[in-house]
Amino acid sequence: MTEFNYSPSRYVPFRDTEALERVRRIKREDIEKHPNPDFRIRVMQASEIEFVLVADMFHRIKTAADAGQKCVLILPNPVPSYRHVAYLINKFRVNCERLHCFAMDEYANEHGVTAPEDWPQGFMRAMLSNFYYRIDADLRPSRRQFHAPTNDVIPQYGKMIADEGGADGCYTGPGWTGHLAFIEPDAPEFDAPLEEWVKMGTRIVTLSPFTLAQNSLHGSFGMSGDIALVPPKAATIGPAEVIASRNCIDMHAITVHGTSTSWQRMITRLCVHGPVTPRLPTSIHQTLRTDCYISEESARDIEPDWNKGY
Repeated sequence: MTEFNYSPSRYVPFRDTEALERVRRIKREDIEKHPNPDFRIRVMQASEIEFVLVADMFHRIKTAADAGQKCVLILPNPVPSYRHVAYLINKFRVNCERLHCFAMDEYANEHGVTAPEDWPQGFMRAMLSNFYYRIDADLRPSRRQFHAPTNDVIPQYGKMIADEGGADGCYTGPGWTGHLAFIEPDAPEFDAPLEEWVKMGTRIVTLSPFTLAQNSLHGSFGMSGDIALVPPKAATIGPAEVIASRNCIDMHAITVHGTSTSWQRMITRLCVHGPVTPRLPTSIHQTLRTDCYISEESARDIEPDWNKGY
């Protein structure tokens, strides 16, 4: 075979060819192995991972309510599964008066102005409609206890979480770039060496073109590839807020509508077995106490299938 060599495109945020080749070779049977015993990797079906999300959130909310304690959660969006959490809260009559939820990110325009909470594609709108307003009114917490990283609170957003006692749970999942929340690996707003990067908090960030493409496939944007419809910037928590959380739950289970096509198959391997670096933001979980759930499709061996086209 004639040798053909090339480097990854300059647009690719992580271009360490040795690390890329190493993780490509990681087999399904080896993906759960990791030297950090607090970084607990489990492979399961994608439907089971959704169940884990619902069960984990409900368990934390109910356990705290039964003890008369606060429950503070950092939540991703848009997540229709929150409807199931609200159903369980209503079914078991859980008083949520001490529940505090912080959206981990929100879209912003090119000037850094965050989207209003009634914008149809907004993350806060999704959290309110799928979760907050589905909780029965007599069980629902004050509206002031559901927060978004809007322009007026960005400078103190991390402190707001800390002032409530810190996050009991932070739920994440890697984007195509390996982003954590919207902490992009190639965003100028997060350009810093690791020792400085880990201390960085909430801010406005420039979204990667890969993220625009990924999010254009969301149901909220019509699943149409309409990259012009996705806003160019966002507000996002920083690594500092993730690291400060007492429990991190990282989920890798995105496919193209339940098919065998999963762009997470490669970025999952990089984030859980590659180097810990700001060029792979989700890789910071390798150093934390994190429960990492990977779907069978994301864990599947990386190999060509010449019977498939796009």
